[in-house]
Amino acid sequence: MSLEPTTVQWQGGRVTSRVVVWGTGNQGVEAIRAILDSPDLELVGAKVYSEEKDGVDVATLAGRAPCGVFATRDIEEILGLEPDCVAYLPRLTDLGEVCRILESGANVTTTAFLFHPRTLPAASLARLEAACELGVSSVHGSGLNPGNLSGVLPLALSGMSRSIEKITLQERADWSFYESVHITFDNMRFGHPVDEVSEAASEFLAFNSSIFMEEVALLGDALGAGLDEITSEVELAMAHEDHEIFDHPLRAGTVGGQRWHWRGWRNGEVLIEIETLWTVGGEYPETWPTPRDGWTLTIEGEPSIQAHVLSLMSFERPLPIAEHVRAASIATALQAINAIPDLVAARPGIQTMADLPLIRSLIGFGNEPLRR
Repeated sequence: MSLEPTTVQWQGGRVTSRVVVWGTGNQGVEAIRAILDSPDLELVGAKVYSEEKDGVDVATLAGRAPCGVFATRDIEEILGLEPDCVAYLPRLTDLGEVCRILESGANVTTTAFLFHPRTLPAASLARLEAACELGVSSVHGSGLNPGNLSGVLPLALSGMSRSIEKITLQERADWSFYESVHITFDNMRFGHPVDEVSEAASEFLAFNSSIFMEEVALLGDALGAGLDEITSEVELAMAHEDHEIFDHPLRAGTVGGQRWHWRGWRNGEVLIEIETLWTVGGEYPETWPTPRDGWTLTIEGEPSIQAHVLSLMSFERPLPIAEHVRAASIATALQAINAIPDLVAARPGIQTMADLPLIRSLIGFGNEPLRR
C-alpha cells in the first residue's frame, strides 16, 4: 500500500481540499463559514444528527446564502462523497466513528479530542493507527484550550528559552454568557449538588479531564520533561445566591464554581500545570487567585516569559456580548480548519500540534493568495 498523502484538486492554480463538516453546532457553523470563505477548501457535505437539519442546504445552517450542498444523517452518504478531510466537531465523540472515517481514506481534523493520541490505552491507539494505515490518512486534534493556547503557544514561546522550570496556563471564564445551557448545566454539572460534580460521578467530566491531561502529556513529550505522573484535581465553590442563566435556574447551595488543576509531575515536582477557574452566576470565591479574564501563560525559566490572551470579536468596535462570546467558537473551529492543508499534505498517521507546521490563517488579510 502506498503511504503517500491524499491527492487534492487543483482549481485556478490553487490546491483545493474537499471538506465535510461533521456536526453543525456552535463550532460546526463557524467551520462551514470558514470553508465557504476559503479558496483552499471546498465544502462538499455535512453530517447532522437531527431530522430538522437533514436535507437542508448546509450554508443556510450557518446563516449564509444556499450553496447547493445538503446536510445528511447518513454516514454512508457522507463517506461516499470521498472528502479529503472531515472536520469532526460533534458534541459527543466516538473513536469508532473517527476510525471509520480514517479507514475510508479521509483525514480527520477535530476540536473534540485526540490532542495527543499516543497517550490513549494501547488497544485504542492500535485501533487508531491501524485505521490511518488502512486509509492512508491522518488525524489531528486542536482547538483553543485544549488546543493552541495550551499546546501551540507554549511550544512557540519555548523557542526563546534556554531552559524551562515550569509551564503554567491559567484560564479564567464565567460561563454565564455561554448560551449552550445543556453543556453548562448538563455536561459540566454547574447547578448540581457537590457529590454530582466529579470525574467519578460524571462520564463527561471524566472525558473532559482526560483531554486536558492529554495536553499536559503533549507538552511534556514535546519538551523532554520526562513526566512520571499526570494528575487531575477539582475544587468546587457553592453559589451563595439564586441565579437565572438563560432561563435556567442556578440555586444557592449548588455548584457555581469549578477550579480544575491538571498537573504533570517529575520526581514529586510539578513541571506543567493547566488551571481553569470557571464560574457561573458572577460569584467568584475570595480564596481563588484572580488572573485577568482569558488565558495567562507563564513559562518560568531562563528567561521567564508571560503572555496574556483574550479572544473577543473586536477590541475597537462596540458589539453585543453575544458576539464576543462567539469569538471563542470561531477561534476553536478555525484552529482546526486552518490546519487542513497541512494535514492533507502530511504523511499518514497521528499528527499532533507538535508534529504539524505552525498553523496560519488560510485567508489572512485577504488581499492576495497566501504562500504555503
